[in-house]
Amino acid sequence: AMNGRPGPVVLVLPEDMLTRPVKAEALGRVEPVQAWSDPGALRTLRDLLLAARKPLVIAGGGGWTTQAAQALQRFAENWQLPVANAFRFQDTFDNHHPLYAGDVGIGIGPALAQAVRESDLILALGPRLGEMTTSGYTLLQAPKPVQKLVHIHGSPEELNRVYQADLAILATMNAAARSLEVLTAPTELPWTEWTQQVHQGYLNNLKPQALPGDVDMPDIVATLQKHLPPDAVVTNGAGNFASWMHRFFKHHGLAKGHKTQLAPTVGAMGYGVPAGIAANLLTGRVAFTIAGDGDFLMNGQELATAVQHGGKSIIVVLNNGMYGTIRMHQEREYPTHVTGSQLKNPDFAALAEAYGYVGVRIQKTAQFESALLDALARSQGTLMEVTLDPEVITTRGTLQAITQASLAKR
Repeated sequence: AMNGRPGPVVLVLPEDMLTRPVKAEALGRVEPVQAWSDPGALRTLRDLLLAARKPLVIAGGGGWTTQAAQALQRFAENWQLPVANAFRFQDTFDNHHPLYAGDVGIGIGPALAQAVRESDLILALGPRLGEMTTSGYTLLQAPKPVQKLVHIHGSPEELNRVYQADLAILATMNAAARSLEVLTAPTELPWTEWTQQVHQGYLNNLKPQALPGDVDMPDIVATLQKHLPPDAVVTNGAGNFASWMHRFFKHHGLAKGHKTQLAPTVGAMGYGVPAGIAANLLTGRVAFTIAGDGDFLMNGQELATAVQHGGKSIIVVLNNGMYGTIRMHQEREYPTHVTGSQLKNPDFAALAEAYGYVGVRIQKTAQFESALLDALARSQGTLMEVTLDPEVITTRGTLQAITQASLAKR
């Protein structure tokens, strides 16, 4: 549960062990084992850095602590390295930092995707380098990338699993980052301009495209950025709706002391609502969840859990009347052939009221800010149903444009 790549563990016990009284002394807490980087490997890593001209760090995965994130930041600052966060680990490195490069995942910014391809050294610190982080194994060529690859991970089974690294280091994130921060950098580095260019690409990606409808989602996210406290926990499930937060919301990151993003890396719909409720109950911090209509219907009943245990969360349900991601793929692969992706939705605001949340309906951008401020101020949880034009299928384009592009190829 705690070592290597942390994850769920099933314990199977005979029934009599659960019912028979015994005399037993409670054991102390078991701390996870730290695996440290090999000193020889660190020397090799430094040599690879000194030989590079366009290095790029991709940080993420499990096992990060505040101390590890702070050590990563010091390492990046010492070497002036651009740092990108892996898919749905956008709080690993401060998004406001001048070395931040963006997130490497679904809907990756075109400039960052190009930077990954152009780089001559990838330092993957913690991510598995799975399908989502590599854009379906296209950003990095498998099994041997064109770029030099240093892969640091806490589980040996992940190293050299898909990609053959030039240097594979078995180390937990806290130990790895603390090892990296003491690597001495030269006084002059040849990639200063490259680092600035990569960061500028991230800033350019924050400029939204014009899209139809009465709800401006980049403006909605800007309002969230303005009013949510820096330590607010932001959660989501799986679907195109999550890309609005992924692209436009800026996390302060673990280096500031708090984990602020909870999101599934395996395409699990329905994760965001219970994750937000659990985060609020456990930490008392503001929990904000963005959900799609189909996504919310997976686990919306957990509002009852929040009310029962005195918790609250703020939930935005983007209602476009369909499973948006599936519909997008249908139009891309089988244009005009729509099957099973339409939804006949309930009145989400009324449903929230039935559970004990406050339900609000948002149909125009101008209605959102006051509704958010009210939600932050009240002791009850709040669900805001935002009516989104079905044409607004991604942060970059419309459903019609996808259909037309697909038809043009046939």
